[in-house]
Amino acid sequence: MSDDPVLYERRGPVAYVTMNRPRYRNAQNSAMTYALDAAFYRAAEDPEVKVVVLAGAGEHFSAGHDIGTPDRDAHLPFARRAGLWWDHSERRGAESRFARESEVYLGMCRRWRELPKPVVASVQGACVAGGLMLAWVCDLIVASEDAFFADPVVRMGIPGVEYFAHPWVLPPRIAKEFLYTGDRMPAGRAYELGMVNRLVPRHELAGATDRLALRIAEMPQFGLALTKRAVNQAEDLQGLHSGLDAVFGLHHLAHAHNAETTAAPPPGSPLRPDTGDPLGGMDVTSMKEAMR
Repeated sequence: MSDDPVLYERRGPVAYVTMNRPRYRNAQNSAMTYALDAAFYRAAEDPEVKVVVLAGAGEHFSAGHDIGTPDRDAHLPFARRAGLWWDHSERRGAESRFARESEVYLGMCRRWRELPKPVVASVQGACVAGGLMLAWVCDLIVASEDAFFADPVVRMGIPGVEYFAHPWVLPPRIAKEFLYTGDRMPAGRAYELGMVNRLVPRHELAGATDRLALRIAEMPQFGLALTKRAVNQAEDLQGLHSGLDAVFGLHHLAHAHNAETTAAPPPGSPLRPDTGDPLGGMDVTSMKEAMR
């Protein structure tokens, strides 16, 4: 298998974008994030592509952001694509965290949500924290029966992941329970709540995703683009865009609080250079709890 962090393949009218760090449960380092951005941009500009499928290689869709693998690269500069905020790598403290997360977390998710072609997430196994953000920016989610979803970061004193879409993809009381407990939500429950569009056995996941993508691809391309924009605009009128900004500020207040009140940064903090977590994702304890 290729060592590229993201694989790209077009089959007919469908582009398949696959996260390719299965050893680390597709934990997302910056190299993967920018490779995803390049793949989505490639699909957007290809007139033959009408639908995009986002998948994860191996047993899990994504265990979240990479804070502990040997290829963790949060300290490195990358050519910014999501905004004009300055580079984080030569800054310190809250200035560095805010600059980086504005770009690679919130900024990239907003950028990908606006891709003018339908995106279908094909989810198996763990879809946790940063993985949840990726699934939520997709238009549709097809999940295997063994998939589960979780956002355990409240355990670190942080009010949810950076792309805080929880009250828009879930009823508010369910969103609170999801965050307050940090428990994983089985795919069956997510389907009941409308967060997942199709629920299938694991061995049928690829085929079911393909069939749905090809069915959508039968529709006029411009009509699909306008329809996607119409629904996204309706969500924004319901407060999604401003809500994301508001909670992003609370998220960074929590980071600052953790930095000031702990002698050593807690596991999972962006200030902690290496947790040695073989799962990638968030902090060791929270991730292992979520993966159980």
